[in-house]
Amino acid sequence: MASIHRFEEIISWKEARILNGTIGKLIDDNRLDRNYRLISQIEGSSGSIMDNIAEGFERGGNREFIQFLYIAKGSSGELRSQLYRALDRHYINQNEFDELSIHSMKISNMIQSFIGYLESSDLKGVKYKNWNAPTS
Repeated sequence: MASIHRFEEIISWKEARILNGTIGKLIDDNRLDRNYRLISQIEGSSGSIMDNIAEGFERGGNREFIQFLYIAKGSSGELRSQLYRALDRHYINQNEFDELSIHSMKISNMIQSFIGYLESSDLKGVKYKNWNAPTS
């Protein structure tokens, strides 16, 4: 597997960003009928997916990264639950729900695969690299 140097290179982060943009458009188009609590929760959970991937990566250690990936995966489930609430209140239709829910599950599966890779890897992360800096 190629080395990742920035969180922006992580495919699940890219997909979470796209999903977050779609959720943002629903909010900006007043599709959630001024249900400010649901707006806050759905925006928070969709943003949390990408934010936790980024934060975990930036920590520099695989153990912490895995922990943050699990949080991101949990946020994906939280978002799907909130999408059911939006569907039940008729803020979104069944097709919109299906599209968003499938996208969220796709991201969740990608995150789980990434966790599996990191858990089986001997790599510990950049903060554990043995840097052989020249001495003066």
